[in-house]
Amino acid sequence: MSESTTGSWPWMIEADTVLQLLERRAALTPDALALLDEEGRRVTCRQLLGLVEQYAALLTELGIESGTRVAWQLPTRISTYAVMLALRRLGAVQAPIIPLYREREVTACLVAVEAEHFLVPGTWNGHDFVAMAERLDLPESVRPRVIVIDLDPTGADHEAATVTAPAADPDDVRWIYFTSGSSGMPKGVRHTDDSLLTGGLGFAGRGRLGAEPDELAAAAFPIAHVGGVLYLIAALGGGYPILLQEAFVPGPAAEAMHMHGVTVTGGAPPFYQALVALAQDADVQPFLPSLRVLKGGGAPCSVELFEQVRDVLGTVVAHDYGMTEVPMIAVGDPHDPGDLLARTDGGVVPGNEVRAVGPSGEPLPPGESGELQVSGRGVCRGYLDHSETERAFTADGWFRTGDLGIVHDSGHVEVVGRLKDVIIRKGENLVPFEIELVLGTFPGVAEVAVVGLPDEERGELVCAVVAVRPGHPRPSLVDLAEHLAAAGLMRQKWPERLEVVDELPRTGLAKVAKAELKRRFGAPETPPATVGATERNHA
Repeated sequence: MSESTTGSWPWMIEADTVLQLLERRAALTPDALALLDEEGRRVTCRQLLGLVEQYAALLTELGIESGTRVAWQLPTRISTYAVMLALRRLGAVQAPIIPLYREREVTACLVAVEAEHFLVPGTWNGHDFVAMAERLDLPESVRPRVIVIDLDPTGADHEAATVTAPAADPDDVRWIYFTSGSSGMPKGVRHTDDSLLTGGLGFAGRGRLGAEPDELAAAAFPIAHVGGVLYLIAALGGGYPILLQEAFVPGPAAEAMHMHGVTVTGGAPPFYQALVALAQDADVQPFLPSLRVLKGGGAPCSVELFEQVRDVLGTVVAHDYGMTEVPMIAVGDPHDPGDLLARTDGGVVPGNEVRAVGPSGEPLPPGESGELQVSGRGVCRGYLDHSETERAFTADGWFRTGDLGIVHDSGHVEVVGRLKDVIIRKGENLVPFEIELVLGTFPGVAEVAVVGLPDEERGELVCAVVAVRPGHPRPSLVDLAEHLAAAGLMRQKWPERLEVVDELPRTGLAKVAKAELKRRFGAPETPPATVGATERNHA
């Protein structure tokens, strides 16, 4: 690494590559716990390094070597982390695919990366990934070999000599992560060890992860998401273990966190909301006595949710700001004052720079709202599609986040909305984010998304899509209008249509698939202008 990112965090270690970070951790604390799961499997730092060598031997026997293009769609498991590190050990180009993706998205990912091998878990969570792979309509030029990855590295000669690995260059693009494009289809984001280490070590350092000796993090999100490798980097750098949970089912997940004494978890605001709802319904307080901090990104966290977590869980939310292209832009420090934590999305991590720009691209002074742009070591090296890269970066090399926000004098970043996520109703621009924050505080609402739908009279009408917590009554449009009015929002921002769903569709970790909602509910119609007249239940 060209400069230290951990100099002010004495409990941290750093390295030039992800594999070197694991090797240094294994040498420093070989018998310290690295990973554990809900089935009782546990591996130390030294054992994790041994697993990596075993999987590297197995993958070498299967023809994977430096430069081989490997896609994988694996759940959150110890073996998945070992495979991830083994692929980096061999110098392969790896493209993780989140397990929620199905034929259409998986096909797009495999074609984009020109995958030569496709690693899957067999049947997992009721879905046969091998059968799905066989059904894919792929061009003749893309016919990856399908390999099933078991929980343990069977089939390799565990006694064989260590596989000779190529020199690892921290600036080589060896990681491809997928994010949703403007069409809704995944697009490949190119990362290096350096870009990922900048985010992961900054996440642990600014977030003070590992500063306390009893630190234990829980990961209940897809580690095929870019957050998965960052979580591992943070744990190796900070010197603490991770409890892996294959799926976030709130009740069982919370029970495991309680049993193991988890001190930090998160992922995104829906995780926070789910834990708050469980605690509100529980008879025992404190609900998670060991939990000190919730962290995550993917979507902004409202002041109201920050206060709920504090009051109900007795826990600090130190929210972060990142995206697939820049996995950690800013990170919340749990030692910051509460009002700063509640209003902002963290301070910029070392190695990154953030600016807000006006409509003409002019940099704005601190405190003014504009499009947020990022430059530095934590930024991806573009997309697989070069035309996407040209659109995403400015002439002077700054990445356009597409987010509206403020950079404060303190260096903290505050995200206030999406540049393109605007509803134009009768010529007036409405920001859904503002409406969502207020509707999210309505009693019984688990999550909400606000979208604009085509309307002959208004151009677009305001539609609220709401998921309700079990056991709570469905709100009406009148209920929501009264709630917004009490919060001081003008009538033009009140939803004119309400859709109730079981859960919001997502494209990845905590990212609501608004394009899907618009397709689902955007059939041409002209609802009556009276608030409360159009209500449908799609639960």
